[in-house]
Amino acid sequence: MKLSTLLAAAFASAIHAQVEMDRLMELKTKHWDEMRANGVFNRYDNARVRPAGPAPCVNGKAGEYSCDKVNMLSFLSHAEMGSTTKEGNDIWGWTSADGREFGAVGQTDGTAFVEIDTTGKLIYRGRLPTQTVSSPWRDMKVINGYLYVGSEAAGHGMQIFDMRKLLPLKRPKTFNIATDLTAFYAGFGSSHNIVAHEEKNMIYAVGTSRNLPCKGGLFMVDVSNPAKPFSPGCLSQDGYVHDAQCVVYNGPDAQYNGKEICFNYNEDTLTIADVTNKAAPRIISRTPYVGSAYTHQGWLTSSTDMNFLLLDDELDEMDGTGAAANGRTTTYIFNITSLAAPQNTGLYQSPVKSIDHNQYVINGLSYQSNYNSGLRIVDVSSAEADPTGKSFRQVGFFDCHPEDDAVGGIVEFSGSWSVYPYFKSGYLLLNSIERGVFALKYTG
Repeated sequence: MKLSTLLAAAFASAIHAQVEMDRLMELKTKHWDEMRANGVFNRYDNARVRPAGPAPCVNGKAGEYSCDKVNMLSFLSHAEMGSTTKEGNDIWGWTSADGREFGAVGQTDGTAFVEIDTTGKLIYRGRLPTQTVSSPWRDMKVINGYLYVGSEAAGHGMQIFDMRKLLPLKRPKTFNIATDLTAFYAGFGSSHNIVAHEEKNMIYAVGTSRNLPCKGGLFMVDVSNPAKPFSPGCLSQDGYVHDAQCVVYNGPDAQYNGKEICFNYNEDTLTIADVTNKAAPRIISRTPYVGSAYTHQGWLTSSTDMNFLLLDDELDEMDGTGAAANGRTTTYIFNITSLAAPQNTGLYQSPVKSIDHNQYVINGLSYQSNYNSGLRIVDVSSAEADPTGKSFRQVGFFDCHPEDDAVGGIVEFSGSWSVYPYFKSGYLLLNSIERGVFALKYTG
């Protein structure tokens, strides 16, 4: 497809996509306002109602939580982690040089830090307040021990914090945003997500203001020197990027081997871009799909062969589009053996109703954080042999939102926001919007 055709299509979809993003944020804000009015965010700082742990998964239950092959090891409420708003969002992790494992827990009013000890117990280590004001949206990633934090809060920019500051702490510490940051990057104000390409020391802030020259696209920040971040360029041709995964490509499309490729989830398309030349990045393809409502996030099924990826749509279950009309969490499968011509080959549906949000794939297992249905672990290793998704199967789960279990799930924006599944110990961190952070272990 010619570049002019791609750009024309991108422009045509940009206006519709902005309307959908505005609607999505309004739906979430309305729901969370109702939760606040009903006192939901204040319930779990009460010791009588907070989850007890550890709780092994026995006969489908870990304490009050429905489960399968996932044990609950520990829990901390947002209040216990120093939050005054008591509302959670994203999560990421970091492992120190000597093997200690830490979580950065997103909250509306900042980032809390926890350590997971060798038994799976969570220990609160401190917090980094928001740079400006509170916001329901906060996102973070880690490169070489430095935490990069963005938020939809106006003027927030990007906080750069050295996680090694946590190592000597004997008691929780609230860090100072003026004196404890390695750097503060003010090249953009608000952002929706922070994408990290660790191999290249590159941060891509996505979902920045559509009114900036980058138009909400891939805002590139070189963090080779975390104390002196700078922007070498921007990909704005397809407008707003909601989330992305960026890799050094080593897949079957030989012309791109060794190139820096970003798989962008662009509101109504899967958009693949070559960002090797930061001053002149280019779009390779834009691919819509049947059932699209709001293209949210996704992940490669394998970082070695790079033949397929999974895509999650955040509004298809709510809007009842395509196969998602039944309300069951729907994951779309794409064959990307040709980066210029991806093909939607099939889909997978969860056994229960819920909206999908974030997923990461490790060794053939997709760790999905699906709002009301919590953590869902799906075996996707059959993608090569059966790209229709009919052979995908759920192999474990932990449902952190038991309120809707009796009806098989509800399509709304409660429950889990994200999961961090990369610790060598096998411990998983799941961040719940209304409850707090869970330390879990898959036993399958």
